[in-house]
Amino acid sequence: MVYEERNIWASLIAGVVGVAVYVILVLQQAGGGPLTEVDWVPLMLWTIGGSIVAAIVISIVWGMLAGLTDPEGVGKSDQRDRDIAHMSTRVGQAFLVIAGLGVIVLCAFEADWFWIANCMFLGFAVSSIIGGVASVVAYRRGLV
Repeated sequence: MVYEERNIWASLIAGVVGVAVYVILVLQQAGGGPLTEVDWVPLMLWTIGGSIVAAIVISIVWGMLAGLTDPEGVGKSDQRDRDIAHMSTRVGQAFLVIAGLGVIVLCAFEADWFWIANCMFLGFAVSSIIGGVASVVAYRRGLV
């Protein structure tokens, strides 16, 4: 597995776990009550920060382990890696656009801040996860 693919896997793992943790924490804090009453800001910020740190740590540890087996190829990337990165960015951006439109609609209807922020948060998460999945598929099956 090449350096770029390991980093994508690390981000995917941290992203999926991060979103799941955030949703669980928000639902627990709501306790069956309205979600708009949840103090979501610290939960969201800590989850985002924790996911970033987790992705970095997973990537470093995985890279160190990979370096033990293949010290020459640990940090190399080539044109294929760049092409896959561009493709996955385009795929992910589509979901950011959808989330942005959702935020505009929520603002137009003067929705609660909770819904606006969570729409964008989930848009970023889905964009990252779908873009990562597109990258992994491209690494495994090739670019068409």
